[in-house]
Order: sequence, then C-alpha cells, then structure tokens
Amino acid sequence: MSLSEQQKLNQQRFGKVAVLMGGDSAEREVSLASGHCVLSALIEQGVDAHPFDPSERAIHELLNEKFNRAFIILHGRGGEDGVIQGTLQQLKIPYTGSGVMGSALAMDKVLSKLVWSARHIPTAEYRVLDKQSFNASECEHILNDLGGSVMVKPSHEGSSIGMARASCADELASAVQQAFDYDETVLVETYIDGPEYTVAILNGQALPAIRMTSPNGFYDYDAKYKTDTTEYFCPSGLSLAQEQELARISLTAFEALSGRGWGRVDAMKHANGTFYLLESNTVPGMTKKSLVPMAAKQAGMSFGELVIKILEQSLDHADTRLG
Repeated sequence: MSLSEQQKLNQQRFGKVAVLMGGDSAEREVSLASGHCVLSALIEQGVDAHPFDPSERAIHELLNEKFNRAFIILHGRGGEDGVIQGTLQQLKIPYTGSGVMGSALAMDKVLSKLVWSARHIPTAEYRVLDKQSFNASECEHILNDLGGSVMVKPSHEGSSIGMARASCADELASAVQQAFDYDETVLVETYIDGPEYTVAILNGQALPAIRMTSPNGFYDYDAKYKTDTTEYFCPSGLSLAQEQELARISLTAFEALSGRGWGRVDAMKHANGTFYLLESNTVPGMTKKSLVPMAAKQAGMSFGELVIKILEQSLDHADTRLG
C-alpha cells in the first residue's frame, strides 16, 4: 500500500481526532511538547487530527465539533488520573489508554504500592505521611526504619516533580515540607542504590527496556527535560534472562493496576539483582526524545507507527473503559 493510500485509510478509520494536550497540571509544558509531536505525527499519517486544550476550551466542545475520538496526551492531574477518562466516557467519545480505574490507581503512588504489595510484586519499603498530621520529630525514626537513605515523592505528581533524596533527619524534614507544596499525601520510600530502568508497554507487550544514568544522583525533572547530561541505553545492557524478568514484572505490575493499551513502568535494580518497581505511567511523555518512542524505535517501530498503534486502541475500547 502506498503512503497516500495508507493516509486515506487512516482518515477513514479514525474520523476526526482531538489530541488532548496542555491542561492545568504541573506537567502542562511537558504535555504541550508531547501533544504537538503526537499531533504532527498523526497528521503526517493522514489522520484528521486537531489540538484541544481542556484548560482553554469547554470539554463539551468535543461534541459540538463532532470529534469521533480522543488521543489523550495530558500528563498529571486532570488528564492522567481518571478525570478526563470519566468525562469522555460520559460524552461517549472513545479514547486512548487506560480507563478510569487504571488511570486513578497508577496516578496515586500510595495506592500503587498497596496493590503491588498485595500482589507480591517487588517494590521498596515505604511510609505514607499526611500533611495534617506530619511531625518533623518522626524523621529520624522513619530514616532508621527505611535504611538511612530515602526518596520523598508527592503521591499524585509525575515527571519527578517535588521529589528529593534525603539521608539525614533535617534533609528529610525539608524534603517532606517541599513535597507538601504539591500534595497533601507524601510517599517516603527506601532509596534503592542501583541503575534505573523503564519498560514501555504497548498493547499487552513489553518493549525493550531502557537504562538511564544521570549525574544528578537520580532521574529527576532536570535530568528528564532540562539537561543534556542524561544518558540512555537501549539495549539496556541486561542479560536476556534479566530483560525477560524485568519485562514480566513490568507487565504484571501494569496489569495489576488495571493499565490498558499503553504506558510505562519504572524500576530500579538492587545490587543483589532484584528489580524494585517505582511507579506506573499511563500517559508517558511522547516527544521524539521521550522514552516510549525510544523503546519503540529499538523494536523497529517509527514514531508515526507508534502513534497509530496507540490511536487504534480507541477503536477497540469504545464502550467499556472502567478498568
């Protein structure tokens, strides 16, 4: 089939597509960057795609303008937590990715931990702190319980926003207070000293793992989006057996949180060889330098092919998207 024939077929298959991007979350700028890359790729593939920013337009305009489906590329709250998914279901507009429950579970780091622990999926030891009841005098005890070095994370943020590492009581108290600027609930978990990996999930399959290294100490917001010093390795350098084990655990973890369609699971590898899962992302970054496109390229898939495969999910799940 020629390119023009494929483009015509895509236009017929998908109809008018809204690329939902931007939003009001702390990840707005990242979402806009991802959204414009997705939009350009869809148009190149012949899809009748248009940008739609829910922070600037009323969502019911999707109906008024007769959109047939939505490609969700909203990162963070309001877009990755089940809110927009539930709204689209009420409007009966098919969309990409996980449903209401899968989105909400993955967005909440504490609930993710509870589900994974119940399923015996390896994840670091942790404590949950509440803004209303937190007492800085607890920090020394928390550190001792969690091995002396910890990561502090707002429970409902992505892109490593509000995260910090702490190795003494004063550092922990300061990191927790900073995290409370973003969330009422904060997760403190044992720091895993080892290489970090991510596994992209696409239609029930794990793509090749990526290993990330950063001089920042961990893969934080600056390492992801602002510096040129972060290194990515794909192939990851794992043995075949380790690659298969990480893929298996990541798929199990994604599905345990009711993840559907596409996403990404992040993990650390302990010195003893055990993989500990960090979090699941149901709407990962989608710039051409992002991790999911990088893994797809290693699997022999172009960026254009990737966005079409994601958009195809809206054809298969038009009616039942609670999971």
